[in-house]
Amino acid sequence: MLLQADPALARVEEVAGPLPWRTRPRGFPGLLRAICGQMISDRAATAIWLRLAALPGALTPEGLLRLDDAALCGTAGLSRPKAAHARALALAVVERRLRLKELPGMGDAEALAHLTAIPGLGRWTAQVHLLFAEGREDIFPEGDLALAAGLAHFHGLPVRPPPRELARLAEAWAPHRSLAARLLWHWWRHASYPPAPLRPPG
Repeated sequence: MLLQADPALARVEEVAGPLPWRTRPRGFPGLLRAICGQMISDRAATAIWLRLAALPGALTPEGLLRLDDAALCGTAGLSRPKAAHARALALAVVERRLRLKELPGMGDAEALAHLTAIPGLGRWTAQVHLLFAEGREDIFPEGDLALAAGLAHFHGLPVRPPPRELARLAEAWAPHRSLAARLLWHWWRHASYPPAPLRPPG
């Protein structure tokens, strides 16, 4: 168990409350959601995702390829690079270069390599998808800025650890690094958006 390996992490839920268990859809929609989150805050990504998901056909590879920039960039709010990434993803699925149904049978390293072979699916995007959509238990997106900020805040570090150092620190949580990541994200959301204090009546 993770908390037996690192009892300090129990403080996350003591301070921030119960950990919300967030998941994402598997397959093409899940990867499309991960693309929405590239390099922006989770709140901004969620707003874009909701607009994108509302477009007719957007959640299937064939349907997305029929959408033009006016829909993807204008209506949904994707940047042009992200629209290109979304199309590259859809085309890879249609051409069967990306075999999403086979991911469950791949090990973590093989799955990461398979996903990142597609243009626009970098290591962070693949890791986030494997963690939230595929339910992998030992994934830690070491390039995630919020994870670095959460760990630095949790341990009172003077600076955010760079990706290589963050990956090294996370090794202590194997084989439960996905849960450690969820706890640190939860801690950072609480630190960034603490609940408003209750006002006295009257």
